[in-house]
Amino acid sequence: MHARYVDGVTIRQLTNGDTYTVGMVFARLGSHSRERRFCGAKPRLAGAELALLARVDADHHVLVAYVERDPRPVGIGRLVRDGRSAEIAFEVADEHQGRGIGSVLARELAADARAAGITELVATVCGDNAAVVSLLRRIAESLHVTWHGGEREFVVGLEG
Repeated sequence: MHARYVDGVTIRQLTNGDTYTVGMVFARLGSHSRERRFCGAKPRLAGAELALLARVDADHHVLVAYVERDPRPVGIGRLVRDGRSAEIAFEVADEHQGRGIGSVLARELAADARAAGITELVATVCGDNAAVVSLLRRIAESLHVTWHGGEREFVVGLEG
């Protein structure tokens, strides 16, 4: 896949095993962002976690976001396919949150998912993360929410 330029964000697919890029984005997340993304304290990623997050294959699709004047990656969005469904997750560097990068990643992942025949996305949202909830609503054709303890599971329908 070639890089795409969407709404001021350059998107490229992660190369399988590129733990360096995954680690760079993780390093740009503050403790609060890490807690919201991983549903608990996460001061570092273990080697096995880093390898899993950097996995790209037929069932693991990962997009990396870059913006002008910042040579480092500013965000990552990933899909993990399970049949016609896929788990979706995002991370955006703290200093770039609120600038639409997560929205671009979400739209691009949803479009890629539709093209691959995926009909629903599943997202686990920790606590009250209004920005992610809003982002999921924007890409959904239908949305179902269930609570599991302090986490919400969103099933995002991609077909009407």
